[in-house]
Amino acid sequence: MRVGVVTFPGTLDDRDAARAVVAAGGQAISLWHNDADLKSVDAVVLPGGFSYGDYLRCGAISRFAPVMKSIIDRAEGGMPLLGICNGFQVLCEAHLLPGALTRNHELHFLCRDQVIKIENNNSSWTSNYEIGQEILIPLKNGEGSFQCDDATLAQLESENRIIARYVGENPNGSRNLIAGIANARGNIVGLMPHPEHAIDPLTGPSSDGLAFFTSVLQAAVNS
Repeated sequence: MRVGVVTFPGTLDDRDAARAVVAAGGQAISLWHNDADLKSVDAVVLPGGFSYGDYLRCGAISRFAPVMKSIIDRAEGGMPLLGICNGFQVLCEAHLLPGALTRNHELHFLCRDQVIKIENNNSSWTSNYEIGQEILIPLKNGEGSFQCDDATLAQLESENRIIARYVGENPNGSRNLIAGIANARGNIVGLMPHPEHAIDPLTGPSSDGLAFFTSVLQAAVNS
């Protein structure tokens, strides 16, 4: 399976995401922000970082990059798409996911290992987890507080579109402890913590994040 990993100016975690794809058994394909060609990939990861320096708002400029038009068209047609941290922000700016990511409630950048609980394993990116499974992966963000209006929150809850929640204290002030959400179809997922940094215990706090990437490979086999 060919999984594209996008690099924007300011992206930090593209190599980590590509490494995670390879560790899961896939082929990582580098995609450049200014090139609309998706190189026949089967799925795409929008990695973390500070795309275009996070000017205006996080992800606001990236949403208009040439590669994003192709990604939006393919994702709306069912292609699996994962946005991690800054990638989650880009998905919200592109209106592929609802809500917005705002400044952490204590107004500090966070960088720590974080336990999250998987709430939905029906998405393209979480099928290899058990519902209720708690995993340990890194969290690093300054604008990671997921916010939306009450009607959107009620819809996300009622449609089981919360992918993961923070366990214990709320690290960034997200509504309902939300760490990640999906679209209604389940092919598009946004996640604030970083599973690509937890694919083996040598380079991360655990190997708990690897199943995000094996899940999408399994989804391709089953499709």
